[in-house]
Amino acid sequence: MDTARIAHPIRIHRLLVPAAFSLGVFAMNGFANDVVNFDRMKPGAAPEGWSAGVTGSGSPRWTVEADPSAPSPPHVLKQSGSGTFPWCVMKDVSVEDGFVEVKFKPLSGREDQAGGVVWRWKDGSRYYVARANALENNVSLYYTEGGSRKTIKYVDAPVAAGRWHTLRVEFAGTRIKVILDGAARIDLDDRHIDGAGAVGVWTKADSVTAFDDFAYGRAK
Repeated sequence: MDTARIAHPIRIHRLLVPAAFSLGVFAMNGFANDVVNFDRMKPGAAPEGWSAGVTGSGSPRWTVEADPSAPSPPHVLKQSGSGTFPWCVMKDVSVEDGFVEVKFKPLSGREDQAGGVVWRWKDGSRYYVARANALENNVSLYYTEGGSRKTIKYVDAPVAAGRWHTLRVEFAGTRIKVILDGAARIDLDDRHIDGAGAVGVWTKADSVTAFDDFAYGRAK
């Protein structure tokens, strides 16, 4: 595992937040939510306040980029490198029960075109991840332990390349629900990883993927 720590000048969710982030706090579906986009960040640079790395090997590249198609323009977070499982997380955020959500657009990739979210992230070798893949047209739920990704469940689902999708995971105790574009695709119990952890986004292999409107929240 290779990890690159990006300097963290902020603390999100009821803590100090600089002008570099746009952040909203609102209540919906039993959660207190924080929404982060990248519109005030410098294009071409890594996102302030996030830590990036890869589970396995490779050279991921996470940068803020201009994208006029963004759900909340003008900027997105883009992964344009490659690696076994690249990730980018808000390490100073800790959520045990709640949700994580992101809008993502699969752009390219010969091996994979995946976009995902991570939660209960302890480090680059232990976390949950749910992802959607445009090449395979499916949604999958995994846990990563000891640096090895383990499949919990996957289901077929339409995931169009070059289009924006919304991936959301709600989790409380052992219960996990994975929702893609408003439709619940996976709903089950799993006990592999408990306790609070960081939240963030994830890709696989040579996936070039854009992300926007990253949101997370804790159960009220």
